[in-house]
Amino acid sequence: MNADQLCGLLAEPSRLRTYSAIVLGATTPEQVAGSTGLAAPVVVKALQRLTKGGLIAASRDGFTADEGAFKDAVRESRPEWVPLDPDPARDNVLKSFVRDGRLTHFPTFPDKYRIVLEYIVQDFEAGRVYPESEVNEILNRRHPDHAALRRGLVDARLLTRENSIYTRPSQT
Repeated sequence: MNADQLCGLLAEPSRLRTYSAIVLGATTPEQVAGSTGLAAPVVVKALQRLTKGGLIAASRDGFTADEGAFKDAVRESRPEWVPLDPDPARDNVLKSFVRDGRLTHFPTFPDKYRIVLEYIVQDFEAGRVYPESEVNEILNRRHPDHAALRRGLVDARLLTRENSIYTRPSQT
């Protein structure tokens, strides 16, 4: 089920309330009607539609909700992930902090922060000299706090700084 189908199933208030009641533990039409205040025929119709749509399932024990449908719909709607790093462990770290090439937030763990900085430093050519204004411009493409990124890159020795001139050392 894709996100459009999921939203379509829950766009009707009676279906949304019915699904919510089942998620919260209602297993019979009577329990759904009791917890939602909906009339029995409305509940039956909503249950039929939600079952047909695959958002809930009926069994001997009653109705259950497919709570994983939301994660599945989000995964299906996202474009295929292109790895940012060939190492799966490093790529998982980058997936947590980089969206569409931009840093969403700064990692608090030093090892993860280092991986993010090593990813960002690839925007700079080794051995080339950059004035601070150009460094800021490049880093702003990744995150609005270019000063923190710049400081992090220098502190990690991924960039060197002398008189507001920055260079990426050849060994990084």
